[in-house]
Amino acid sequence: MSMTELPRTFALSFGLALALAAAPVLAQETTTEAPATEATAADAPVADGLNMGTEAGEPAAPLTQETAEVGQTYTLAAFELWEQRCTKMADGSDPCQLYQLLKDKDGNNVAEISMFPLPAGGQAAAGATIIAPLETLLTANLLLAIDGTKPKIYPFTFCAQIGCIARVGFTAEEVNQFKKGAKATMTIIPAAAPDQKVDLDVSLKGFTAGYDAVATTLPK
Repeated sequence: MSMTELPRTFALSFGLALALAAAPVLAQETTTEAPATEATAADAPVADGLNMGTEAGEPAAPLTQETAEVGQTYTLAAFELWEQRCTKMADGSDPCQLYQLLKDKDGNNVAEISMFPLPAGGQAAAGATIIAPLETLLTANLLLAIDGTKPKIYPFTFCAQIGCIARVGFTAEEVNQFKKGAKATMTIIPAAAPDQKVDLDVSLKGFTAGYDAVATTLPK
């Protein structure tokens, strides 16, 4: 069963997801799709604080480390289906996370997962922010299994306009399973059809290299 697409532009940095935690929980409703990837006035180059404009109909150029402004998220590198996404900081400390857009069997954009290493010493070696559509059945939680192992259940933390969000943690052993595995499977249940389920593949190709690259951005 196909669920409403979650546009790629809805990807959140972990810091933004934390900030949204204070937002009120919204009723389950259909998400609004983002417009096509056509350039907008906000995408135009800026010089001396002045917007230089952009050609009408020109595709928006992806942000890079050089073109991103403070507070914006840019893609630093790609590792198969994973992307190393970083948030531009004024002091150059740009924190990063490992991002993947998840699609259903019909190729529709459905959910997103962003993973990031955590400082040593805690029970969780890594954290993740998972965004699912607003029409997800929250009481069914979400399930995540690696290479067909017994799945673990994770509750949703809150909902906002961009979707329903789960903030989860992984042990060092589970991170190693991600590194050694071929794919993980995330399962969510549509609120409109609680007797059905949507299985989303999370490719683990390139995960190890991407995760290690993100780990180098942790504060020393």
